[in-house]
Amino acid sequence: MASNRVTAEQVARHAGVSQSAVSRVFTPGASASANTVERVRAAAAELGYRPNVLARSLKAGRSRIIGIVVAYLDNPFYPDALEKLSKALQQRGYHALVFMAGNEADNMEAVLAEILDYQVDGLVLASASLSSELTRRCQQAGVPVLLFNRGQGDPALSEVTSDNYAGGYTLGRFLVDGGHRRIAHIAGWSGASTQQDRERGFRDALAAAGQSLFAVEAGEFHADRARDAARALFARAERPDAVFVANDHMALAVMDVLRFELGLSIPDDVSVVGYDDVPQAAWDSYQLTTVRQRSQLMVNCAVETLLEQIDNPDTPPSQHALEAPLVVRQSARRPTGPDVS
Repeated sequence: MASNRVTAEQVARHAGVSQSAVSRVFTPGASASANTVERVRAAAAELGYRPNVLARSLKAGRSRIIGIVVAYLDNPFYPDALEKLSKALQQRGYHALVFMAGNEADNMEAVLAEILDYQVDGLVLASASLSSELTRRCQQAGVPVLLFNRGQGDPALSEVTSDNYAGGYTLGRFLVDGGHRRIAHIAGWSGASTQQDRERGFRDALAAAGQSLFAVEAGEFHADRARDAARALFARAERPDAVFVANDHMALAVMDVLRFELGLSIPDDVSVVGYDDVPQAAWDSYQLTTVRQRSQLMVNCAVETLLEQIDNPDTPPSQHALEAPLVVRQSARRPTGPDVS
């Protein structure tokens, strides 16, 4: 018998139990005797029955689906975070439905319409943003929204980020204390709060030490553009002696240009620091000094925050900036004095 034609009623007749008993067996948390569970599952296996989880959840008023919108996956931070986010949601009885979208308004409009058609219980935006109009539409639909690794300054939206300002400040102090005096920056996308906060913290740390940025180029969070930015920075008559690259994905590309195209030694000729601590940053070929975004803690906080709003709609949105520690490796000259760990 084809599995898509088997009904709970047929399973009930085959097992010699009521249809409600079949429903209880396949409903998480529902009560059924061990004998009933054994008989129902045996009948279901014999007939090829699979419960319609989506139909059952919609009948209960919940889809148990969380929509996740991702702007891009080139940065290794996001595939790792998405895997952890999906697993954390599954452990809480939810499933992730991933959509790809850029930051263009028309693109987000189309993607959001599709997401809402799935009657998702909540929405996570990973490195994407919503306009005030799209935010209003989500509120009208009763769908709570959480921004992951992105802030928007909108009190109607929950946010989970690392403390990007503090991370940028820490990197600035580290380079200054390492004796660098021509400190440059390869920035990410200027519209991202992560870029804005990291650069602001970095600039403030330099200013506190009586310095300013030696030079700035834009990498836009893309490896190819970061390579071009590195070439532009080091085409100057006077070169930087240190570079803060706004994320590790770009920093690794920048290091390759400096070493293999320009023949520079890292950190003897120039120090390079990044942000995220993606797995590749620890590879022997890079040994990148960086700020660690603790993705598992960010994911745990995001899931707790979003599910609380789903379970208790009166819960106000909340914003969380989690501590991001400095990870010192071999790509940057260390400050003199006590060891930095």
